[in-house]
Amino acid sequence: MTTTPNRRHSTMWWDDDTIERTVTRMFVCSHLIPEEIERLDRTLGFGDGLTDGTYWEWIEQKAKRIFLILVELKVPDQIFGVIDDSWDDEDLPIARDQVERLALTPTRDSRLEQEFYEKQFYYLLRPLRKGEHVIYRDSEVVPLEVVEKKHVPGQTPFFDKVMLPGYPGTVFCRVKMPIGGGYSSPEDFLFDVNGIRNVQNDHLASYWASYVQQGYGYALFNNAADYTLKGLLTTTPACFKNMEKKARRRQVMEWIHCLIDTVCFLHNRGLSHGNIKPSTVLFTSENHIFLSDLLGYTGLDRNSFDKESYDYAAPEQWFKPTSPSSASFHRRGTVTSTTASPESPNYITSRSTPDSSQHPMAMMHAPTPHLSPQAADIFSLGCIILDLLSFLVKKHGRPFATHRAAKHKTPSRGGAVPDSSFHRNLSQVESWMTLLVKEAQKKEKDDDIFKGIAPMLHIVEHMLSSHPTDRPDAQDLQTRMYKILTDHCGILEPHCVHQYDNGWDFGMASLKLDTTGNRRASGGSGRHHPRNSIGSRGSGRSSGSVQDLQGQETFLVPRLSRSRSSRGPPSVASSRAPLFTASREGWKGPMTFWQTDSRMMATR
Repeated sequence: MTTTPNRRHSTMWWDDDTIERTVTRMFVCSHLIPEEIERLDRTLGFGDGLTDGTYWEWIEQKAKRIFLILVELKVPDQIFGVIDDSWDDEDLPIARDQVERLALTPTRDSRLEQEFYEKQFYYLLRPLRKGEHVIYRDSEVVPLEVVEKKHVPGQTPFFDKVMLPGYPGTVFCRVKMPIGGGYSSPEDFLFDVNGIRNVQNDHLASYWASYVQQGYGYALFNNAADYTLKGLLTTTPACFKNMEKKARRRQVMEWIHCLIDTVCFLHNRGLSHGNIKPSTVLFTSENHIFLSDLLGYTGLDRNSFDKESYDYAAPEQWFKPTSPSSASFHRRGTVTSTTASPESPNYITSRSTPDSSQHPMAMMHAPTPHLSPQAADIFSLGCIILDLLSFLVKKHGRPFATHRAAKHKTPSRGGAVPDSSFHRNLSQVESWMTLLVKEAQKKEKDDDIFKGIAPMLHIVEHMLSSHPTDRPDAQDLQTRMYKILTDHCGILEPHCVHQYDNGWDFGMASLKLDTTGNRRASGGSGRHHPRNSIGSRGSGRSSGSVQDLQGQETFLVPRLSRSRSSRGPPSVASSRAPLFTASREGWKGPMTFWQTDSRMMATR
């Protein structure tokens, strides 16, 4: 999460502790005239002498929230009449058509009644706590403060920076997604949230909490970005520009290593990102890099075209199936080592004129390979690394995109539109890498950092292989990049040196769901353990409540997609799968996998 020590809440949040501290005898007396103060110690005017309680005791024990609301409405003296009618905080929230029964004014005042109805929710807060998913009523107040709003039309979902009471100086990223557009139901949204619940990493916009209200799903993540890689490649932010030159160069190399480590983290948990591109590579003002968009929702209409996702997608994600007899497209390497070691800093570059079968256009006529989400991640990550290396030698942004599209234009109604995608312009990408090697060799005497560019480009070349099976896996990338940083770049202690196991951990039964309207129902944070009996609803996606009819808890299994083989790992941002429920007796129904390219289901 992002911490900004100088930023403070401007909103007063009436949680339980604040209410208890505020509503004292002195506070109540400060809002009453002397005659009313004297009345506080009188015996209650109802009960026919069966109680010896006083008005003050009733306020202190049962009506602190009601008194605060009356103070805000400037009718604190009405507390006596409200108590005489036996109203207390347990009656809140009072329905709009029942507020008039409070008799707050001698004659009915609809405006004041409406104000009471709206104000009561500010004193019935159900706070968001780490790891919880809360379903709020439309009229409820969500206790958070928006400190900055951002939206890129036609490209990303609405997201903004928010602060929560109880976390002073901490800024969270909140993503807003429509229910009925991006998600068919609140349960559909919760299904996706449950899949990323335990995907926690320092370089991921990791899930913190979530909620649903007024037709939208909201997810809070514990990293709030100040700029993106897309912005960095266009305009260098001051926080990066102000660094010393050699520190900037080292920072770029560290970024590359951190991104590889993060993708390795995902892949070793059996997951994939699914949408790596410049706008999902984010940075804080302290130049901390992290990946976002684990929910995989772009905010685009189904008929919209996301050019950035297209440009950075793997080629197999855009193949057009043809007959099995079609010739496969294989790309020859153009960055060749002069020694037996692939990590050697000495490279020669060459280009040969490809025949028609090697031209990028041939990819569109090759057989559709089995779509591997993890292999697609590797291709997209290779594109990002190439962007960062171009940035390092000050050849990035529009010139690189123009170079990619120089020999490939796609006909359209308005004329020829340049196609600057990586997967359709691999020959141009190779010639760009040749250029980068030459530029890096000129700078090697100034800084050892540049000695690592050529061996990194050798690895990137394999990452950008047109066939998924030719690309290295994330674990191999992590090992080889670490060796380049330490052997050639002089970075003896790179950031993010981890060893991940291969276990899958979906965090099942660890997401706490709060669907009630009772302010006391939200409880504390932390791991939630299911009861002995957990209901099952079979194998179909349910459009009803996420709790079964007997009130038993139901936990949602994250959707899975094929990767590399039919037994491959699931994807964080894969296509949707049917809903299954878990019980202590085991899985109810078969485990189902989806292919993200054809949306065709195969059951194992």
